[in-house]
Amino acid sequence: MKKRQVLGIIGLAAAMAVTGCSGSSPAEKETARQAAAGKDGSEAAGSGAEAGDEAGASVEDRNISCTLTLATWDVAAAKTFEELDLEGRFQELYPNVEIDIEEFNAEPEYFNSMKIRSSAGELPDLMFHKSDSMNQYKEYLVDLTDTEANKNNQLASQYQVDGKVLGVPDRKANDYVFYWTDMFEEAGVEVPETWGEFVEASEKLQACFGPQDPDFGAICMGAKDAWPTYPLMEYGPAAESGNGYYWDAMTKEDAPFAEGTAINTVYKKIFGLFEKGVLGKDPLGVTYDQSRALFAKKKGAMCLNSPMFLTAYKADGYDTTGMETFYLPFRDDAGSEFNLVAQGDCFLSVTQHSEHPEVAKAFLEFYFSDKWYPDYIDSISSDSTMVPFAKGLDPVLQTASKRQPEVNFVTYGAGESDFINMVSETKFDCKQLGVEMLTEGFDFDKRCEELNAAWTAARAKLGLQ
Repeated sequence: MKKRQVLGIIGLAAAMAVTGCSGSSPAEKETARQAAAGKDGSEAAGSGAEAGDEAGASVEDRNISCTLTLATWDVAAAKTFEELDLEGRFQELYPNVEIDIEEFNAEPEYFNSMKIRSSAGELPDLMFHKSDSMNQYKEYLVDLTDTEANKNNQLASQYQVDGKVLGVPDRKANDYVFYWTDMFEEAGVEVPETWGEFVEASEKLQACFGPQDPDFGAICMGAKDAWPTYPLMEYGPAAESGNGYYWDAMTKEDAPFAEGTAINTVYKKIFGLFEKGVLGKDPLGVTYDQSRALFAKKKGAMCLNSPMFLTAYKADGYDTTGMETFYLPFRDDAGSEFNLVAQGDCFLSVTQHSEHPEVAKAFLEFYFSDKWYPDYIDSISSDSTMVPFAKGLDPVLQTASKRQPEVNFVTYGAGESDFINMVSETKFDCKQLGVEMLTEGFDFDKRCEELNAAWTAARAKLGLQ
């Protein structure tokens, strides 16, 4: 298995060297293409077969010789692919198919590259998506509705685009607050059950450890990268309202940021938290990777993130002794329902740019079958999305569910076409807005007025009712 690190635009030329079927002439490629589809050019027998079923493809299909490219931004997952021998396991079914892993260092670099490559017709055979990116790439993705992977997946059907399943999530995640138990004890802080208690806990931690350590921040966030603000800025409106499809609901309002709306209410809470100075002296000068290292050194007491944080933390070789978790409480009253946003993540898709879409689909079926998926999902911290393959959560994550067993799971939707179009018109970026909130002199009320004005104009321009 080849594994290549692709370094943003600098490495784009190398990344666009997508390897197809062995043999470079058009005649050879057409012969191989027919072998993948069947002699008569019909669909390969394995397209709708039972996942991992030996009868899922003909002998000709099994002997096809080609390379499939698989692109990911998840460095920890790419390492796991190598450790668990992803290619070798797939070659037990397709002995002459090689897997070329394109590994990007960060999500923004990944999608910047994919955006350019989609226009050039050079997307990889298989690529991972976030829940909000499939809509943007829908014209380039293969319909996976009829696959066994989709049929056995708990969440895929909830993220359809225009009635089609374009990606199958390989993990289910809700966010956690990772924290150090000894630091909470030293500061005399209890695990918070309401937003007010969370703010108070953050202030106490900052007051306890900040004076003797100028680099300390009660919350390690890495806001220089913008995206780590998402547990607050992206999930906050859904948690506050109890509506996982809040973004879509916003497209029906002219002034969704007005006083009293869920998004105004929760963003005001978050801005109030930021004003307390509990993210350290320079939150916009710290990257996500740096914040993880600071947390490991106890230069911070809390970190808000998904189970992927724990996977990366362990991959870095850090010790988890004394680390526990709790769910971030957006509620104001301990007697109120505890809304917990959950979603599918890392959606595996087959692109229409693949020269061998049936082999790529066979790989997807294999990926979610008993020949690969159980070992893979057990090796990472996130929960399973596959009905046949339940798993026990990491002990660090179990502490949150034990502490707060009664939650209302709010399934998160990243926004459909109307919202995507509104974002394009207004340039609204919830995570970037979090960065703005951390800048000196930020005027919350004025910014909400500006967003409302842009939103009203955009709805009129797009003819939304």
